[in-house]
Amino acid sequence: MSDITITIDGREIRTQEGEYILNAARSNGIFIPAICYLTRCSPTLACRICLVEADGKQVYACNAKAKEGMNVTTTTPNIEAERRAIMEVYDVNHPLECGVCDQSGECELQNYTLEIGVDAQSYSIKDTHKPAQDWGFIHYDPALCIMCERCITVCKDMIGDAALSTVARGSDAIEAEFKETMPKDAYAMWNKLNKSLIAPNAGDTLDCTNCGECSAVCPVGALVSSDYQYTSNAWEHQQIPATCAHCSAGCQLSYDIKHTSIANPEDKIYRVKNEWNYVSLCGAGRYGYDFENRVAAKDEAAFEAAVAAFKKADTIAFTSTITNEEALILQKLKAKYGYRLINEEARVFKNFLDSYSAISGQKLYGGDLKQVHEADFVVSIGSALKTDNPNARFAMNNALSMNKGAGLYFHPVADPVIQGMSKNVTQIQHAPMMEEAALYLILDLFGDKAAMPSDLVTYLAGFHSTKTVTVEETVDEKVTETVVKKVLNEETGVEEEVSEEVTKTLKKKVSKEVDVDDNALFGLLNAGDKFAETLEKYLAKKEKFALMVGPDLYTHPNTANCARLVGLIEKYTAFSVTMIPDLSNTLGVAMICDLDSAAGSYSIGYNTAGDFTLSALGGGDLDMPALNQQEGTLTGIDKRVNPTNAALTYGGYVLNDIANALGLSARYTVEYTKQLPVSAGFKALEFDTLPNHYTNSGEEVRGYVMENMAVTTNGDESVAPFDAEAAVCGDVVYLANPVLQFSAFTARAHQLQSSGGLYASAAYMAANGLGEGDLVRVKTEKGQMEVKVIADGKIDGNIPYLPTFDSSINSDALFDGYRFATVSIQKV
Repeated sequence: MSDITITIDGREIRTQEGEYILNAARSNGIFIPAICYLTRCSPTLACRICLVEADGKQVYACNAKAKEGMNVTTTTPNIEAERRAIMEVYDVNHPLECGVCDQSGECELQNYTLEIGVDAQSYSIKDTHKPAQDWGFIHYDPALCIMCERCITVCKDMIGDAALSTVARGSDAIEAEFKETMPKDAYAMWNKLNKSLIAPNAGDTLDCTNCGECSAVCPVGALVSSDYQYTSNAWEHQQIPATCAHCSAGCQLSYDIKHTSIANPEDKIYRVKNEWNYVSLCGAGRYGYDFENRVAAKDEAAFEAAVAAFKKADTIAFTSTITNEEALILQKLKAKYGYRLINEEARVFKNFLDSYSAISGQKLYGGDLKQVHEADFVVSIGSALKTDNPNARFAMNNALSMNKGAGLYFHPVADPVIQGMSKNVTQIQHAPMMEEAALYLILDLFGDKAAMPSDLVTYLAGFHSTKTVTVEETVDEKVTETVVKKVLNEETGVEEEVSEEVTKTLKKKVSKEVDVDDNALFGLLNAGDKFAETLEKYLAKKEKFALMVGPDLYTHPNTANCARLVGLIEKYTAFSVTMIPDLSNTLGVAMICDLDSAAGSYSIGYNTAGDFTLSALGGGDLDMPALNQQEGTLTGIDKRVNPTNAALTYGGYVLNDIANALGLSARYTVEYTKQLPVSAGFKALEFDTLPNHYTNSGEEVRGYVMENMAVTTNGDESVAPFDAEAAVCGDVVYLANPVLQFSAFTARAHQLQSSGGLYASAAYMAANGLGEGDLVRVKTEKGQMEVKVIADGKIDGNIPYLPTFDSSINSDALFDGYRFATVSIQKV
């Protein structure tokens, strides 16, 4: 799209050709009222309050696209009359319970009623009884619902669950005279409002991934968190800008805090909010907020024991649920004392990046989730998107729904959520260990063969052969027939028979043999007989390509070769490449710390097991603050260094105190923000200078994006052939987490508290005679454990999985690095 100039209310502005007038206005600070429209989603025209005049014609700003030279007027007497009538209609029978409504103080119905100056009511209709409904995490009050349909739109276009739709309200018809006497757009809106309500597609409950985005976008109090309802008033909260502490998406959010009660002045997090026009939260971010470690005072004896343990230790083991600043402290302690730093998920990711860099010539991958959102063909390889990084799944769904996109999802575990996003997404359920074949397929299908290394081109050609197939096609066949017609002889007045030849074109099906390309990679990946045909349809008119790769590749036995293939894809195809780090700061840790593969004889464990443990989860030898109690930065999937702030107080010791006792020197942990390694792409900026917001145009003004540093390569672009016989057959178990869980911190939150087990699909449970709660023995080559079976309706097929979020289940011990393992599962 090209830049154009349009005029709004006499002011010239620049925007993109084809941009909605409403978005163009918002980006330039021009106010046009709108209730139903959501940025990044399709217009619904439900509210009609965004009426404007464009080149003399009345249009809806949310749906009308900007054209060069367009002249837009945002208010005219007719438009003002329509808007006033629309707001009056919205106020008809709306319950007068603002004093106790959870949305009061930030209610758009309140705001627009005041903005437009509604001070009298011209319309009325008999009300209907609409009982409130409990949908689990969400409470729905249909009496408050104004049918803006935001919830339906965001669930379909952004999240991909499509769990909501409209149903009949069962109300009386609007009196016919209103159709003639009131403004036409107000009448049309009222007619729809009066007829409809919102309901889950699954019946009485929501069948979705419980992101809660529907309640976030609700402009009134119709959809609210069941946990938050009637607990606080919006205007009482102090909003603390922060970054989500759970997965690597690095989502911007704010913690809404106030005192716990009259008797308890201690701050409490009541809810989490997000800038929903520009970023969506998953349920872990929205509901898993109170994972803090409440410590009132410093335990001096425990601190002295910690310092002594550090002096004795030769190893520090830790997870990536720490800030960049803490990671730098650990790296400085390693440089000073020679500690081994153990963080396996960050180490394998760092190794993957290094192998990728040897091909790409840059430290970091080139893509990000914004490029996925903007793509019209998206491929995912090596990641259970729904749970590894929900925002990556949201980005893929948004590309499919908004850009008329298509996608391929390569993964051994069948995912009905992914399949349900669009008819134009295909799941390819390959066997474990076949991720390399998927990467080779992308190179084969999309690579520039003229530029690629010749030995790679030759290798790929080896998968192709020609086979003869019989196809049917419809052809035109001309047939000549003699037709006898009766014609009146005008001279005699008698009908006579006359013969004439008529040529007709008939459609005829014929069979013929044709030679077609046979790609053996399709078969190796279980892509199906119609894959080539489906792919051809998907790729029609596609222009922007995005590839996401995930943790299955980082732990793959041939991870270095996978990484080199990813580098080749980025170099020789049109795909942008985005890598999905495991946890909230896996990328930051990987770029800051020199990580080791083997521990020594005595270890400090930070949020993980050790001979002496520092823990923000409680129960350790010395307490530490959780990420919602710290200032610092986290590096997310978009390579953005995002600031996060302390929502809750913490009275104990922090890692910086130990570091100071061991010879480092900093008053506050965030003094290390400006010391983050510039050589790795960080910037020497003070923590307090880092912003954390979005502009009206949707620009992300948060922290900074790391510089992608150049890496010297030796020109070797060779890759190893993959072993087709290495496919893992038989019974397999996967290492992953269920929806809403990422770590012990999510499981600590009061709304998400849960115990793990063996998660299985209904099909797997039926095939193996298992029921919910059955105790089973899970045995691999690395060991065995007994756990309970948990039904997971968000997976399908015959591969169950074990979680990592429940620290009481040492699932990692059953796996040899790679996320899949052959398994024996027996009912106890």
